[in-house]
Order: sequence, then C-alpha cells, then structure tokens
Amino acid sequence: MIGLKRFLIFLKRTLIFLAVNLLLIVIALYSVMYICVHGPSTRARDLFVMSVKETSAVGFLANIYLSEDEIAKIMEANSVSGDYEETDVALIHIKERKQDEYKEDVIQTDDDSKKEDVYAESDGIKILNISTSSYKGKLAIISDPSRVYVGVSGKYGKNENGKTITDIAISNGACLATNAGGFVDEKGLGLGGEPIGMVITGSKLLYGNPNTQYEICGFTKDNIMIMGYMTPNQALSRGVRDAISFGPALVSNGALTKINGTGGGMNPRTAIGQREDGAVLILVIDGRQVTSFGATYQDIANIMLEYGAVNAFNLDGGSSSAMYYEGRIINSVATGGYLRPLPTAIIVK
Repeated sequence: MIGLKRFLIFLKRTLIFLAVNLLLIVIALYSVMYICVHGPSTRARDLFVMSVKETSAVGFLANIYLSEDEIAKIMEANSVSGDYEETDVALIHIKERKQDEYKEDVIQTDDDSKKEDVYAESDGIKILNISTSSYKGKLAIISDPSRVYVGVSGKYGKNENGKTITDIAISNGACLATNAGGFVDEKGLGLGGEPIGMVITGSKLLYGNPNTQYEICGFTKDNIMIMGYMTPNQALSRGVRDAISFGPALVSNGALTKINGTGGGMNPRTAIGQREDGAVLILVIDGRQVTSFGATYQDIANIMLEYGAVNAFNLDGGSSSAMYYEGRIINSVATGGYLRPLPTAIIVK
C-alpha cells in the first residue's frame, strides 16, 4: 500500500513537472511569435506571416495576432508577380553531346566554392550542395533534357492515394526524382491523389479540364521547358509532352520576374529551370529545421539565375520538398523520415 502511494506521488509530481514545462514552452513560443509580429522589424513580421500562411497545417498562427485584412495586405506586399512574358523557345539551344562529354559539363557560376562543392556526379548528372547561413539544399544539373519527365502516382481522384517520391521513382525506373505539382491538401491532411491544375505525361492529358486555363511548367517534344498560362488543349497543340501546374515563375527569358517585399516566407522549396544549352536545373531547399530555416522565392530565383537558368519555375514545396537519387532521399525533409504521398514527381531516367 505504501509502495502504491509513493508511486502515485511520483506520478503526480512528474505530470505536474511536464505540464509546467509544456506551458513554459507554449508561452515562450507565443512570445517569440508576438515579437515577430508586433516588434520593430516589419521584415520579421512579413517573413513570419508569409512562412506560416504557405503552410497548410499551421496557417492559422498568423490569425492569432492579425486580422484577415492585415494578413491580406502583407501577403499582397510580399508576392511574386504572375505577369511574365511567354517563353521564348529561341533562347534555348540544346547542345548535342556524346556520353563522355557530360563529365566536362561546366556549372555557370562565378562562385568557385560552389563549383567545388559536388555531392555526386555520374552519367550526365551533377549534384551540388547548396549552403548559406539560412538554408541548405541540393541542386541537380541534368545535361540531357530529354531524360526529364513527369512521373505520376496512378489513378487520380478525391479519395485516391498518392505515392511517395521514392515509389514514383522506382516504378518509373528513374535515377533521380523530386516532388512536382500541387495537390489538394486541406489542413495538411491530403491523401496526395488529387492534383491541382493539369497533369500531362507522354503527350496525354491525365488530369485537368481540357479548356480551363492553368499556370503550367512543362517540356515540349523538342525538350524545351516552357512556362505560362494555358489550357491543356493549348499546351498539347504547342507540343508539350509533360507538364504540371503550380508556380510562380521565377526567371522568365533570362530575367527575374517581379518579386515584391520578402518574396514569400522562409520554407522548404523545390524549383526547376533550364539553361541556354538545354541543361535542366532541379533545386530542393530544406526548411523548418535548426540547420536550415528555408528559402524565400527571391532566394531560389537568385540561385537559379546564378547557375544560368534562362527560365525557372517554382514547384510545390513545404513538407513535400524532397530529392531522390540512386535509391535514397539525399536531402533533409521537413517531416523527418516521413515522405508525403504525392500525385506527381519530376523524374530523370
């Protein structure tokens, strides 16, 4: 009986200790967020609002401190313009190369340290480590754009499950893959099987209304990456073989698109671009971690431009951002070891 009483006293004290510490953590987090929103730095406020509002699971945090009107004004002031020129395919001159010439591919940047920071290199693919004080990630350069496709999870629908990047890569025999288009993900609980916009693969429309206009990024049968607003019928008539919907465009015809304010929040990001010589750039930035907070649209646009992108497009990001290479995930995903089910992936065969 005495032993039971001692156990109950110990349990009570332990629960009180845990409850007090949890309360202190909540108070500390609330205070930090309050300072971000109502402190002297408008940039800190804007980054906080944009970061959480881009996250389906915690977007409500901004509403604790600000009204809907205040949030709307902040988001408008820190947006990326959707107004950009139609892709000029004449700016891309795909080089015909032999297999043994791929290893001599030159990364088009003036930063010598980034040239040397190679994670992996083989068979026409070079992967670089990208690192700053705010974020870390991987940049893959694929010399031959004809190897880049859209991989799909399978049947689409509201109650359909998507597949992880690893599963999509393996089922398509891909050596490299990243997440691609958006999908319905209410409160971060989506099944991953219902895309947003259109999905075209192998010159066939798999999802989307043939006559509804979407913002898309895709590759033509000539292996040129194009971006813009068009219907699936228009895309197919222009020779698009593979495409997904998301955005915004980051670099258009060699110039940065208009980015206002912070250019979005600091979050995990994925983007795709193409150089003048046809090489494809695929970027994944880690985020929501102590060692990598995440990147803004401005950050990833600058990276793409620095590495020679003539055109670059933002793909779905957040907890979906991941890069698969040769049998494993090579970046640090925001969800730890958990990979989200997705409807589409950019794959390299």
